[in-house]
Amino acid sequence: MSGTPNVDSVQDEKGVFRLALGAWFGLFAGVIAIVFPVVALFLSAYETGGFFSLGTSFLQTSGALILAGAVLFILSLLFYRRGFAALRRVDGDFTLASFLCILGSVGFLLILVSAAVLTNSSASVVHCINGQPSHALSCLQSGQPLGAYTGLSGFVLAWLGGLGIVYGLWRAGDRFGERPISLGAFIYLLFLFLLFLPLIALTVAVPEVGLFVLVVPILTVAAPLMVLVGTMPEVRARASAG
Repeated sequence: MSGTPNVDSVQDEKGVFRLALGAWFGLFAGVIAIVFPVVALFLSAYETGGFFSLGTSFLQTSGALILAGAVLFILSLLFYRRGFAALRRVDGDFTLASFLCILGSVGFLLILVSAAVLTNSSASVVHCINGQPSHALSCLQSGQPLGAYTGLSGFVLAWLGGLGIVYGLWRAGDRFGERPISLGAFIYLLFLFLLFLPLIALTVAVPEVGLFVLVVPILTVAAPLMVLVGTMPEVRARASAG
């Protein structure tokens, strides 16, 4: 019947709308959990005293921002996963993306636990880091091993969830014929790679690793913005058609 909506069209509409919501939450999460703390961290390098200096208040505030950002990232992953789940009903290639996003949600829950532990033990961590700043991870492991290992496990799972977003958005870009969505997937992939550079730099020489770290906040904003550029025209077109 002509008045009956096509099943593929209905699932596509649900999928693209949820992907747009995922991008919005991802944008807010990136600004709160990554952009603000990184900017504050670099300000602390040029300020010998005050709020932005490395201290208990700084770590407590950073922990609170990470907590808020992790919640937003969980919501972002939730809507991305629901978008991929809707598209999976008409395209089985989205199954893997949906599963990886579930792992990512578990990872961010673990990061929430780790950030809460860090917030409650910031004084001892600051004292340790000030004595040997090159052993920040060791300070976390010795002072709060639960928080350190929980955070590391959460990071790995969240990273896998990021891979799910990359793959799902890449498939969505092909399905809807929107190159900005595919470009957003590529930026997310570059962002995931850069997250490992500080760890790699501990074992091998990585040139200008600090420059790459500066690029991370930019990618955090650019990736969801590109997804929004690609999904919003689809959302408006399908809303007007409906």
